[in-house]
Amino acid sequence: MRILGLDYGDKTIGVAVSDPFGWTAQGVEIIRRETPEEYKKSLRRLAELMEEYQAETIVLGYPKNLDNSEGERCEKTKVFFVRLQNRFPKAEVILWDERFSTVAAERSLREAQLSHDKRKSVIDKMAAVHILQGYLDSRNRE
Repeated sequence: MRILGLDYGDKTIGVAVSDPFGWTAQGVEIIRRETPEEYKKSLRRLAELMEEYQAETIVLGYPKNLDNSEGERCEKTKVFFVRLQNRFPKAEVILWDERFSTVAAERSLREAQLSHDKRKSVIDKMAAVHILQGYLDSRNRE
């Protein structure tokens, strides 16, 4: 069983997938939307990925503030969370604290000495990898 990890944003969704054993996360792609409200296209592509990887769980990054409060991004993520639950009723959808995931992704990409433009083009996918890897690590520690 594989798990999808998602970094949800206004115009993109970074996607990562676990290996079959649930040990490591790999980046898959970035789903781009023309408008923040264009959910149908995103959900169609996610359905294709759920089928392709036979995923039964979705880990959705939940962007809490550093002080653990919830802001506007959390509200938008909760709306998407409900859409995922409705679209994939057989899948478990989990909200996962994603604080520092984008910072960690940016640091990893800088250490790899990628140019600014290249980092910008893959940051959402790498953030999804960090979200999913954090979830996998916590689950494997239990």
